[in-house]
Amino acid sequence: MKPAVKPQNPNFSSGPCSKYPGFSLDILNGALLGRSHRCAIAKERLKYSLKKTKEILQIPDDYIVGMVPGSDTGAIEMAMWNLLGPRGVDVVNFESFGKTWANDVKNQLKLEDVQLISADYGYLPDLSKVNFDHDVVMTWNGTTSGVKIPNGDWIPDDRKGLTIVDATSAVFAMEIPWSKVDVLTFSWQKVLGGEGAHGMLIMSPRAVERIESYIPPWPMPKVLQLRKKDKLMMDIFEGSPINTPSMLCVEDYIKALEWAESIGGLKGLIKKSSENLNEIEKFVETHDWIDFLPVSKDIRSNTSVCLKIKLDQDQLNALVKLLDKEGAAYDCKSYKDAPAGLRFWCGATVNKEDIACMLQWLEWAYGEVTKA
Repeated sequence: MKPAVKPQNPNFSSGPCSKYPGFSLDILNGALLGRSHRCAIAKERLKYSLKKTKEILQIPDDYIVGMVPGSDTGAIEMAMWNLLGPRGVDVVNFESFGKTWANDVKNQLKLEDVQLISADYGYLPDLSKVNFDHDVVMTWNGTTSGVKIPNGDWIPDDRKGLTIVDATSAVFAMEIPWSKVDVLTFSWQKVLGGEGAHGMLIMSPRAVERIESYIPPWPMPKVLQLRKKDKLMMDIFEGSPINTPSMLCVEDYIKALEWAESIGGLKGLIKKSSENLNEIEKFVETHDWIDFLPVSKDIRSNTSVCLKIKLDQDQLNALVKLLDKEGAAYDCKSYKDAPAGLRFWCGATVNKEDIACMLQWLEWAYGEVTKA
């Protein structure tokens, strides 16, 4: 039977993700529009966003948090271009973004002592092969594969190299073992549904020491520079970004952080995301025509949930279009470079009631496109 009720919020994209429940543009009244981001009141809002990020993510006191241009891509590129070079590099990749960072290490920075530790979509690589005398670049959660790194137990505390982590679809939804991470990047538009173009760069004391003791041999564009007169540009981590941020987007991010705090902070966010995943797990267990892309439950993402479905390409396209046309689920097709299937954002900005409702529509749509 065709369901009678539709999700209140049918936005399930894993790119710019759904805004948090209760969001409206009225919430942004009071944003500092038309003011210099260097004026005292604007700088205080910028510093507040960094402070609140650090509090909610439970980042250690001696780590620093900064705002940089270019979304998560800008943040991870900034880290690689400033930090890599003095040691060999291992790149752990198991989905499209990890492959992009591997390509940049080999073909843009042109580093020679590089080991790629790779796996196909749905699998996690053999992490025992990682050489921690090298610097290590990795994605913590595969946004396009639905595969996550389950913990940091495999990362030694006495490593000689730095660990550089793209965690843009993991933070605010998974526990991050900060003692195992030297650099972490993310963007506002992923797990908190903020607006695009701004990235976050978090650095440990070991990473700061590298910045101040190593000068990369390549030219450094201004937009990537972290160093000035042999020192880290601390202004970036004190509310003065390299280039002009959108104060409207900053206010939007702050409101998302305050919403996160209102539902219990990190613990509440993880609980909500896990409950969303559980709704899909219950559905998959009772329907033999759909399954998770990850091969085992322990590496299954609770944010970017990727599914394979027993349909040919034409049927899959028809199903996605039908869900969109009915207003039941928008943007749920798998990433363009990933295996054909479905992908649903299950981070905390999505309500489990909407997930459950969407699954009823998915069952109906599957029946429609497979009719003889």
